[in-house]
Amino acid sequence: MRMGSEAALARVVSVFGAAHPHHAYVFANRRANRMKALVHDGIGVWLVARRLNAGKFVWTSQGSVNLQLSRTQLDALVLGLPWQLLGEAGVIRVI
Repeated sequence: MRMGSEAALARVVSVFGAAHPHHAYVFANRRANRMKALVHDGIGVWLVARRLNAGKFVWTSQGSVNLQLSRTQLDALVLGLPWQLLGEAGVIRVI
């Protein structure tokens, strides 16, 4: 979690081959209470960081390296909400 934008970009390129426009690449620490996202907005890249004071970020149990999220799901993930339970119009449902 100490990496800056250059190190994060190098990590993305080594894993995915390139940083694609309009994509976000998310990194998290082991405790899942901190995350960084490297975002390629089509012009350049920027790095954002988020830390939760309570709770954890919710990750998929599949351990997938490449996971596609909708804009609503990404917004929920960044806020620390259960993004897997989001339905239509951003409504959280219980399964």
